[in-house]
Amino acid sequence: MWQYEKKLQYPVKIKNPNPKLAQIIITQYGGPDGELGASLRYLSQRFAMPWAELKGLLTDIGTEELGHLEMIGAIVYQLTRNLSMEQIKAGGFDAYFVDHTTGVYPSSAAGVPFTAAYLQSKGDVLTDLHENLAAEQKARTTYDNILRFVDDPDVADPIKFLREREIVHYQRFGEGLRLATDRLDSKNFYAFNPSFDKK
Repeated sequence: MWQYEKKLQYPVKIKNPNPKLAQIIITQYGGPDGELGASLRYLSQRFAMPWAELKGLLTDIGTEELGHLEMIGAIVYQLTRNLSMEQIKAGGFDAYFVDHTTGVYPSSAAGVPFTAAYLQSKGDVLTDLHENLAAEQKARTTYDNILRFVDDPDVADPIKFLREREIVHYQRFGEGLRLATDRLDSKNFYAFNPSFDKK
């Protein structure tokens, strides 16, 4: 179904380890507004979308989010590889290390493991598209917050790329919402559904 190129969507080449940054950035791997939740949300919602264009949109963006998950995993791994025990302790990485060594584990910056409760798939065109618009803005805000802590250009550069893609996805979902509202009629548009008035 997909053609996989064995390279990241955007290069990640981090020279300096930084376990403190890794603990913040990992939230975009498995946190409430991260890439894992985004990919699962969109790839699940696509089944209930009534039009091929919207199914395609969700498939395209959901698949791209898997690529972003791969990038975040690479960033976290490169920030924590080859750490000495002194760096682990000084970076406050010891609690994570005890549970996962330096394996990339889906959790938030607060250490909360990933849960499917982070995503929604309602089966209603308007509800799901509005959910996705909000999700992209929450992810963009999270990247903004991460960038406030990053002073290493090797880390900031791919994070900025990911942030920009959230904006593009928001725009694409806005186009999808316009398409949906243009196609909905009085029989299936939620605000004007005559069946709601029947007793």
